[in-house]
Amino acid sequence: MLRRPNKWSTPRPFKLIHQTICITSVNFFRKSIAGYVELSIVPLKNTLNKIKLNCKQCRIHRVCINDDHESTFHLSDPTIEVSPPDVKQRDLDFYSNCHSRSVHAVDAEEANGELVIRVPNQCMFLIRDLRIVRLCIEFSLENPKGGIHFVVPEVEGTMAERSAHVFTYGSDNMSRLWFPCVDSYTELCTWKIEIAVDNTMVAIATGDLIETVHTMDMRRKTYHYVVGTPTSASNIGFAVGPFEIHVDPSMHEVTHFCLPHLMPLLKHSSSVLHQALEFYEECIGNRFPYNCYKQVFVDEAYSNSCTYSTLSIFSCNILYSPRIIDQTPISMEIMAKAVAQQFFGCFVSMQAWCDAWVVRGISGYLTGLYLKKTFGANEYKYWILEELNKLCKYEQECGGVILDWTIPPSSKDGTAGECLTEMHYTRKHQHTASHKYQRMLFCKAHLVVRLIEQRIGQESLLQVFNKLLSIATTASQQKFNSNMWGNMLVSTNDFIQLISTVSGKDMESFMDQWVHQSGCAYFTGKFSFNRKRNIVEVEIKQDANRKGTVTYVGPLQVIVQELDGSFTHTLQIDSSTSKHEVLCHSKARRLKNKRIPLKNGEEIVMDLNCIDEDTPVLWIRLDPDLMLLRQVNFLQADSNFQCQMRYERDVRAQAEAISSLETHSTPNTRASLIEVVRDKKCFYRIRTQALYCLSKVMTKYQGQGNSAAVMVDQFRKLFGSVSCPQIVKQNNFQELQSYFLQKAFPQAMASIRNVHNLCPREIVTFMLDLLKYNDNRKNKLSDNYYRASLIDSLANMVTPSATMVTSVEQLSPDTKLILEEIVRHINMEKLIPCYKYTVTVSCLRALRVLQKNGHLPSDPTLFRSYAVAGNYINVRLEALASLVDYAKVDTSLDEFSWLLDVVEKDNDHYVRYKIVRMLSKNPPFTNDDHGKDKNPLNCDTVVDRLWKLMNSGSACDSRLRCALVEVYYTLFGRARPSCMPIPEFGVVLNLKEKRAVLNPTITVPDPSSEEEEEDEEDESSQLSVGPLSSPVSGDKRTLPPSPVHEPPPPVALQSSSEPIIVSEQVDGEGAKLRFTTAKVDDEMDLLERPKTPSMPDFLSSSKSETEVDVLAVENEPSAPGTSVSAPVIPIQRTSSLSLSLSPSAGSPADSLASSSHNKHKDKKKKRKKDKHKHKHKHKHEKHDRD
Repeated sequence: MLRRPNKWSTPRPFKLIHQTICITSVNFFRKSIAGYVELSIVPLKNTLNKIKLNCKQCRIHRVCINDDHESTFHLSDPTIEVSPPDVKQRDLDFYSNCHSRSVHAVDAEEANGELVIRVPNQCMFLIRDLRIVRLCIEFSLENPKGGIHFVVPEVEGTMAERSAHVFTYGSDNMSRLWFPCVDSYTELCTWKIEIAVDNTMVAIATGDLIETVHTMDMRRKTYHYVVGTPTSASNIGFAVGPFEIHVDPSMHEVTHFCLPHLMPLLKHSSSVLHQALEFYEECIGNRFPYNCYKQVFVDEAYSNSCTYSTLSIFSCNILYSPRIIDQTPISMEIMAKAVAQQFFGCFVSMQAWCDAWVVRGISGYLTGLYLKKTFGANEYKYWILEELNKLCKYEQECGGVILDWTIPPSSKDGTAGECLTEMHYTRKHQHTASHKYQRMLFCKAHLVVRLIEQRIGQESLLQVFNKLLSIATTASQQKFNSNMWGNMLVSTNDFIQLISTVSGKDMESFMDQWVHQSGCAYFTGKFSFNRKRNIVEVEIKQDANRKGTVTYVGPLQVIVQELDGSFTHTLQIDSSTSKHEVLCHSKARRLKNKRIPLKNGEEIVMDLNCIDEDTPVLWIRLDPDLMLLRQVNFLQADSNFQCQMRYERDVRAQAEAISSLETHSTPNTRASLIEVVRDKKCFYRIRTQALYCLSKVMTKYQGQGNSAAVMVDQFRKLFGSVSCPQIVKQNNFQELQSYFLQKAFPQAMASIRNVHNLCPREIVTFMLDLLKYNDNRKNKLSDNYYRASLIDSLANMVTPSATMVTSVEQLSPDTKLILEEIVRHINMEKLIPCYKYTVTVSCLRALRVLQKNGHLPSDPTLFRSYAVAGNYINVRLEALASLVDYAKVDTSLDEFSWLLDVVEKDNDHYVRYKIVRMLSKNPPFTNDDHGKDKNPLNCDTVVDRLWKLMNSGSACDSRLRCALVEVYYTLFGRARPSCMPIPEFGVVLNLKEKRAVLNPTITVPDPSSEEEEEDEEDESSQLSVGPLSSPVSGDKRTLPPSPVHEPPPPVALQSSSEPIIVSEQVDGEGAKLRFTTAKVDDEMDLLERPKTPSMPDFLSSSKSETEVDVLAVENEPSAPGTSVSAPVIPIQRTSSLSLSLSPSAGSPADSLASSSHNKHKDKKKKRKKDKHKHKHKHKHEKHDRD
């Protein structure tokens, strides 16, 4: 996708100024909607004869212009099937090219679309006069595969009593999945939305609610919404269901909606939302851009949040009660980010996909400021450090992230282009880029916006935001001048130019370094003190050959903490290896204790017994304020890191010191870590990180003392009773920092191992007692996450068994006690379920650990019972993760096929996506494994099935399709899978070199080509020796089938009257269809036929709604606390193990193969006959010459 010259130009020959959406029917029985759209367009060229719109998976019934003139149309979607089905090529490079071409063919940014409408001759006078044209399209949608989701629980009662609801979802440019539109960021217009529903339902849509009109019998009603602020189709959404309504008492412009019986959770979860909205208004200096704001909480959501103009749709799983601790910051961040995206993302939108980083980065930056105000500066700094580490890890493992690839960096021409070709998918479009890559792109965008703040100051950056909103507000008020609406779009150039105008600083080098190219800087360094010259010699290196890194050139800030204070120095980095001399302001002293000033001005007394007496340097930090996107590995003595961890007041410095101390297993390190863990003034995340580091140090250092006794003693000192430390106090989680430390303590202790690589017996006994005597009766807060942490700790203590266990009697005493506790808690969850079934999730995870370590028979039956639809979403995902692990460890083709069945057929889109992500993270094998050829899962059956899912089974869900590409790449790489049979003529014999090679003449036909190709064989120097299978030909394919396991829909051309279809065959060409109507005679190729089925039965039939058969839909609990429909597990101590269940039998899918032996024999005979004739011809010619 290329950037346009300016934001006011459009690649389309028309301009959209207004659109009306009218949903006349919402049928929950058939999971369908029906209605029409009306687009008001202004022609920009007097030769306009075709109008291209975006429409996917909808059925078009009628198209008319100005209510009088009906028009013919052509509906074709090449993304339904990316590559031709008869092509045997299975490499990802071929697939990526086909995918890019199919997406480009319907890209609205390039003036393309799936729906092509021909302007009738009767309306050409309107086009010639450039007058406004109203285009009305009647459509319907049944059983949608994406864009809109129906949730119909399979219980008794009416639809309202069953909490049936429907809502839109998806990322950018997915509105085409549920209504015809111009699905482009730049096509802004005003909107009117009308939704007719039953009287028991509530319809919430984008815009302001104008009125609600009831029918005469009061059985139905119609909601009328108006969007007066111009916005794109991507920001239009709605939800219909029996929602309960709650008006925010602190801000009446905000309204919350939830499903029945969730109102108490809704009121508590949304009680602080107005604070975020007020904070953004005060921070930016602008009012909220819309007149109202609505929050809707639904079940089976596509993601935690989907934002539209004035509307945000959330998952009901983020709701929480006042007794829940851990979910509170997560939900607050999700809702606060949705409000920030109303400012930048919905109101101020991106100009193109390459500009998405601007609006996403600004909204992420504003969310961070709110979290900093709410949870403190330390939480914000630690969060920034985690985001940076996450980004650096991704770029080093998966490849670089480029924010704007349209302009190559001036310092390194071509870097952007080279980086873009490294991936096995195209990142130039959101429908072809991996969802994981998009998340990292938005993460980097937020970090880059923060880097801009470091350079120009927070006040100047907020002034830039204010300027963007002010310009957009002025443009949105121009109701009769749509040309000014382009000011509501922001591009990379606009953003950077505005920054330069406000701050007066040149940002070109900054853009080249962090926006127009990928990679993070990776610094390794060390220092030495020269006592004679009283200087510190610092050496800094960069590894340019490291994947995902970039050589940084520019200033680098260094802080040297000395005995006389903290001193900041700026070093100029100009090469991959640089040496610098830093003047030391202090002299080496022999005082053991001294008051030393820190960077923040505080003076503290330090114990200098462990510091080298000959150096005044206590520690050195590179880039302390995170002015760069970097990773630092600075080598210092363990005593320097210990002082940095104990006395430095910056949490980022403490976190970096703790990470470095993991490799220093010394008594001083252990003592320093214990001191930090017990320091209540220290930030709780630092104390938790030090606790995990302490367990690793104690495992490596077995020289002195009992590690288990030390950890248990520390826990009792912190959480034991005052009068009797041996007894743990009753739970009291009012002090949140103490709660998070208490929850992390058991997991840290469980990771300790003795010299025999076993968890010490003292820790096992102590952990079992903690779980057994846990008392939460007097605690006002829930302990479900704490109990889940204890169960996870039991699982972490399990070590591999020497022999395979088949009954309980064969278990060791400790393992038997662990199993009994796990089974007791998972059965107790049936009677008293906890919030989000966190205990059940931990129990399932622990059972899988016992299976993997040989303490239980490896059996997937239990996990299958928890993985089926009807269980809570978190329980299902954990059971599915266990099945993914089972398929890997046991190389079970049955389980792998069962998982792919869930990916194909499950109703919950989030579950389908998460299964694919699990397979990508924990694959049964990888392309780099040496023994992959012996893996039973490395077969053509798996290749064909994954290819079908990528090619056509996920056409309406780009996130799922890209995730499947990731799995395919992880398993088979970019080249053709080695398990696939070689096609005919794949191996040829080179007569010159006398060796067999792959045939270089094999080419795969272009799926978009309309010409028929013929096979050509070169007999001059190569002789075919390949197998007799069907060749890869370029023959013109027939109409591509629908997604997997579905019959192809009927094809019909909708016009002003029923067309008369006459089929005819043209020599040398594909089949032709002649469409004849009363007004238009047209001839279209078979591949160009509209793939729009005829009118559905539920629209044409006179059957009443009560006579329609109810579709069976899996029930997903809509609220936390719904019981899990899985069997209760009894404990059997004397008989065989109760968890030993026999796996269900199943056979893998058979692979398909075809051959054409007779045809090949005929060709061979004919070739031999021609050769014989040719030979005789030469003999006769020679005889004549003689």
